[in-house]
This record gives sequence, structure tokens and C-alpha cells, in this order.
Amino acid sequence: MKRRAILTSVLLGACLLAAGCGSGSNPLAPFSPEIISNADSFQFQITDGKNVTVTETYTWTNPTNGVSVDHSTAKTDGGASMVIRDASGVQVYSSELKASGSEQSISGNPGDWTVQVIFSNFDGTANFRVEKLPL
Repeated sequence: MKRRAILTSVLLGACLLAAGCGSGSNPLAPFSPEIISNADSFQFQITDGKNVTVTETYTWTNPTNGVSVDHSTAKTDGGASMVIRDASGVQVYSSELKASGSEQSISGNPGDWTVQVIFSNFDGTANFRVEKLPL
């Protein structure tokens, strides 16, 4: 029984990292998605996206009431944006993905936050990091 629990944990972790545990298929798979969700930050990257049109939502546990967002996206065509909601579902941050910059969210409720990425005919490399604010 203990083996099964360990295997289930490993498979769940792989699913969260590789596919975001969506509907079972990962529309971002051709673009080598890197999704890292840990206690301090959430990081997202796709490389060499071509004509990407998809909306994906990820859950990240944030123990604080705000975040900083670091942008590093190289877009050649189309649109790419993100929306962050706090544990109550309130939108605390929204922005186009940018070439560079660091911004802060408004205050929200700690807990399970959602990070949504929206691509529309996107070509390029998308990269951002969301970090919890200090307690």
C-alpha cells in the first residue's frame, strides 16, 4: 500500500510539472513547456511557440497576500497575457506578457491562487515568474 501511495505521488507530481493536469492532453507539449510550482514561486516557460492559441490555468499555493511578477517574453506575433486570482477568486493581477519588467499584484487572500495564461496566435518564447511577497 505504501508503494502505491509513493507511485501515485510521483505520477501526480509529473503530471503537474509536465502538463499542468489539464484535460489529459497538453496543447503546449510541442513547445517544451517548463512549469515549476513550489513554495516560493511559480515559473512558466514555452520555447519556440508557433501559432499557439490556448488558455491554461494552473494552481499555486501562495502563503502571502501578494506577489511580484517578473516578465521575460520574446514575442514575434500574436498575443500572450496572464491573469492571477487569489484564493477567493478575486483578480489581483492582469497583464500582457512583456519583454521585461517586474510588477506587483494588489493584495489578496493567501491560499490556492490561480495563474492563467492566454495565448492567441502566439509566436515566440513566453517566460515569467510569480514570487510570493515577504511575510
